[in-house]
Amino acid sequence: MSQSVLYEIVELPNGDIALQRADEQGEPLVSIRFSKESLYFLSDSKITVAKAMIEAGLEAAGDIEDNQDDLWDDALISDHKTLH
Repeated sequence: MSQSVLYEIVELPNGDIALQRADEQGEPLVSIRFSKESLYFLSDSKITVAKAMIEAGLEAAGDIEDNQDDLWDDALISDHKTLH
């Protein structure tokens, strides 16, 4: 049975928001640093906005992977043409 890997969104000591393994091994997969100006406008919503950004990025990556799978399937189908 494979062991699942858990990830968490955390605020790092330097104020960056990061997606990292729950066991904290290795560097974060993604980190987000907001400028001072953007922090002024975000106020207490920094974590919420960073979470939405990370979720959107993961969804986009999944869409890209799905599109690549579709292109691969199309290439395989086009190699098997039937001539009558």
